Amino acid sequence: MELPTDKIICGDCEEVLKKLPPKSIDLILTSPPYSDKRNHTYGGIHPDKYIEWFLPKADELYRVLKDSGTFVLNIKEGAFDGERHTYVIQLILELKKRGWCWTEEFIWHKRNSYPGKWPNRFRDAWERCIQFNKQKKFKMNQEEVMMPMGKWAETRFRNLSENDKKRMESKVNSGFGRRVANWTGREKAYPTNVLHLATESSNKNHSATFPVSLPTWFIRLFSDEGDVILDPFIGSGTTAVAAKILNRIYIGIDTDLEYCKLARKRVKAIESLTQIKRG
Repeated sequence: MELPTDKIICGDCEEVLKKLPPKSIDLILTSPPYSDKRNHTYGGIHPDKYIEWFLPKADELYRVLKDSGTFVLNIKEGAFDGERHTYVIQLILELKKRGWCWTEEFIWHKRNSYPGKWPNRFRDAWERCIQFNKQKKFKMNQEEVMMPMGKWAETRFRNLSENDKKRMESKVNSGFGRRVANWTGREKAYPTNVLHLATESSNKNHSATFPVSLPTWFIRLFSDEGDVILDPFIGSGTTAVAAKILNRIYIGIDTDLEYCKLARKRVKAIESLTQIKRG
């Protein structure tokens, strides 16, 4: 089986994935259609049927991912009949049964989310980005996503207390402690698992476009230059665009022909811009 690198493939991802070589993908990053969403494009999947629909695809993703690779799933459960559905939680448990390690869960905080109100809740301003791995040891470049220390360092480090200069154990004996003095003189710190990113400013003719900054962050963290990045629900091509910007190889799959055309157009524009800069 040959790997179709730097291509947007129009077709059902479950069938396309079967044609990919085993353990050939370094990072899977995707946002599949949420249950009962994007009905006009993807037909909509009832929440009670979502796990049944997704698991065969997840099995193929497991097969094609390298042992050192990572799978990041951007998804959020909706509210049905006045309460949150549990299909995302159930999906996580089912994936664990199939051998996936649920390593981490990142929260994407949508900084510019529109306000709103329902009778018993408010508008969502965050989504899950769930990290799965095939084993506990995997590729992770933490230094690539370090953040500036900012003004916090200027004020906090100026007047360190005696407790800050040594490692203080938790008062509740939890085993956790901190030594703030370890970070004096450093310009950057490791981020938290909450990503504060604005949503896409224009929808790119797609019903649920995420910002380029989202896949960019995960690609930098979980892959190296030249690695293969797969998005089996590529939509308007945002993951492929981020991959090209960061000198990675991309493979995108989508069932919608118009989205595939749009994704190819966006990637081509990035490739042309890259060639101009190199020239």
